[in-house]
Amino acid sequence: MDFLLNDIHTDLASTVAAIGEKAGGSSVARAWSEGDRAPGLNVYRQLAEAGITGLIVDDELGGSGAGATEMVVAAEQIGRIALPGPVAETLAAVPTALAAAGATDALESLLGGRPATIGTEATGFRAASPTDADVYLLRDGTLSSASIVAEHDSVDPTRTLADLAAQAELGAADAAAVADLAALATAAELIGLGSAMLDLASEYAKSRKQFGRAIGAYQAVKHHLADVAVAVEMARPLVWGAAVGLDGNAPDSSAVAVSRDISAAKVAAADAAYLASRRSLQVLGAIGYTAEHDLSLYLTKTRALVSAWGTPAQHRARILETL
Repeated sequence: MDFLLNDIHTDLASTVAAIGEKAGGSSVARAWSEGDRAPGLNVYRQLAEAGITGLIVDDELGGSGAGATEMVVAAEQIGRIALPGPVAETLAAVPTALAAAGATDALESLLGGRPATIGTEATGFRAASPTDADVYLLRDGTLSSASIVAEHDSVDPTRTLADLAAQAELGAADAAAVADLAALATAAELIGLGSAMLDLASEYAKSRKQFGRAIGAYQAVKHHLADVAVAVEMARPLVWGAAVGLDGNAPDSSAVAVSRDISAAKVAAADAAYLASRRSLQVLGAIGYTAEHDLSLYLTKTRALVSAWGTPAQHRARILETL
């Protein structure tokens, strides 16, 4: 098996990165947390125009007809800018559910650039970031459009959670398949968050001086950041490998093996991103806590996504069940 990205994947990553950079990077998340969703919604529209929101949707349904491998490549780059809103839901969970249910009109809205979110058993039937998004509920194998009953704040100011009420039934969908795709997209997003935090801490370590030397010259700081680099680089192939299996291109692409690989990827990515958040905060010190510093955006989003679409404990339990 070849786990290396080809030119198509690297071009895709560059396209998504360019969209994020042109939009202003982490300033999009900052604006969203302050109540201005226009920059973030514009990013979703640009992603749709580039075919990113339809990567796992078949050509005949109006999508890009790519696969999970391309989806995780895009999700990692989206994580690097801490894009607010329902990223994993828009890229993975909702298109999977809508395609299965044959809800072509609703799918057209998503492919046209409107974010979408969904509540399933894996999320406690709550939906993330429902404002300015199409909202769905998947309960007992039935997908329905949904309305917001109550909205709750989370540790991430750009990611609220909502209790839902089912509206019109749209068709049948496999909740397990939806949750697996969403968990994989979340894992890729966490890799992007971890990489971005490592970059922030590394740049700070090069510029911040104590006792006449950049703090990055001290072994203790070097080891902290090296540990993060190792964790991220070890987790990324697990995410790619799970995507390859989901696309049916792995030696063992059985349902059990794919689910196990997705859980392993989610655990490793969550651990790596959480380590990156802790070590980055240690390097930057108290400034990293402040709302004015970009690191705070990454810290809160990482904390929220670590437990999104299955906690590490739940995914570890699923791995044990398949061994």
